Amino acid sequence: MENWTLVSLSVLLGLTARWTVSLNSYSGTSKPPMFGDYEAQRHWQEVTYNLPVHQWYFNTTDNNLSYWGLDYPPLTAFHSLLCAHIAQLINPEWVELHKSQGYESPAHKLFMRATVIIADILIYIPAVVLYCLYLTDGSTRRKASTLLCILLYPGLILIDHGHFQYNSVSLGLAIWGVLGLGLGWDVLGSLAFTLALNYKQMELYHSLPFFCYLLGKCAKKGLTNKGLILLVKISVTVVVTFAVCWLPFLTDPQQSLQVLRRLFPVGRGLFEDKVANTWCSLNVLVKIRAQLSPEAQLYLSLAATLLAVVPSSIKLLMNPTFWQFKLALVNSSLAFFLFSFQVHEKSILLAAIPVCLLINELPLMSIWFLLATTFSMLPLLLKDGLLLPYAVTSLAFLFVSTYLLSALDRATVDGLRIAPYVRLYRTCFPRINIPLIVKWKFAFLLLAMAGLSFTSAALDPPANLPDLFPVLVSQCAHFQFLGCLVYFNVVQLMESPGVGDHKKIK
Repeated sequence: MENWTLVSLSVLLGLTARWTVSLNSYSGTSKPPMFGDYEAQRHWQEVTYNLPVHQWYFNTTDNNLSYWGLDYPPLTAFHSLLCAHIAQLINPEWVELHKSQGYESPAHKLFMRATVIIADILIYIPAVVLYCLYLTDGSTRRKASTLLCILLYPGLILIDHGHFQYNSVSLGLAIWGVLGLGLGWDVLGSLAFTLALNYKQMELYHSLPFFCYLLGKCAKKGLTNKGLILLVKISVTVVVTFAVCWLPFLTDPQQSLQVLRRLFPVGRGLFEDKVANTWCSLNVLVKIRAQLSPEAQLYLSLAATLLAVVPSSIKLLMNPTFWQFKLALVNSSLAFFLFSFQVHEKSILLAAIPVCLLINELPLMSIWFLLATTFSMLPLLLKDGLLLPYAVTSLAFLFVSTYLLSALDRATVDGLRIAPYVRLYRTCFPRINIPLIVKWKFAFLLLAMAGLSFTSAALDPPANLPDLFPVLVSQCAHFQFLGCLVYFNVVQLMESPGVGDHKKIK
């Protein structure tokens, strides 16, 4: 009984945080002509409800793609259609073709907010609950503490319930995939991840770890015996799931090609806005987009991403344990965010959720990274009027997670899982206390993020440097992301086979 009481309390607190943040305004409120991401989600409901499937991704007189045209895979469109049918039953004006563009009302805001909360309740929260109960170590209290910390992660709450999106659907499905693999249900895990990929194409950030883990596991079982049977089952599951999701678009090759063009708009360039990745940070010193052709930029980002992700992927392929898989998810998604083509600031959530899954094992570094991911989206949050929710949720997450998970006390050589690295490092610098340095860096960068948050909100930038604060925010976050990429790769690559993994291959 105590177990379910603690779990229920954690879920209730997580839902309360979400609903409280949702009481604020949303992206693009009363800001024509595009209004913002809230209007994008509403507009997709309008389009999918009123137009036939074969027009959803094409530019027509009834579907102006320059006004929030659909640019996500079919499952997002089907989700929009489902919400549209419910909206039509409540108030047809919400999805009326053309006339509903820019629609704003308290009732509609309540409806849209409710759809995100329901998506959390149906998909994201159950996956996190089951993951914490079955795939984390420790007492019931420790499992409940881990659950509460993950549900209080401010980045996802602020973007989905403040800014307004449905990232919890694809990320929740990805966690279901992780859960399936962790419990040895590889076919079901593959099904869940394929659904995540068919909801948002950015789940490609996680695809290499899923592929390498499953292939490595099949190889361990023997590709001429049980491993071959498992590989065939997984392959059939993935192909059939893709086929079902894309079925309305497979009858005409032009339909499929148009969907792909919408999913991967390479014409948008290397990066947008002041995102905290490598290319945007380098652009401060070297104007990459002005000096390289679009094709060269694409090849450069592809090469850099592969170089960053290959070591982690090879280690996972050779040693396919669940612990290695979780670390590879972090390293792959963070490498994609830092080096891939056409990255948005909100894409950092794809690295944040795998780190959430490590918060019980690596509390201090996970808390640090998750706070930095939220900070990296500060310019967007300020634009949406989310300064107070940002400050409150970030401080609450910092204090709750640090206290409940004893993050500072567990920041030892063994707790940070860097013993092989420390032994190597101390051959040259025997007196260096690395855990103490990590704690001081954590404190210093917390103060730096707090200071930049305050100045960004309270001060006006110089007239000749209007983007000064967003650039400083992105540079500060990028510095931390690079450090975390090095750290998580060190933990994965330098760990002996089998060490730290309580879930063996089944």
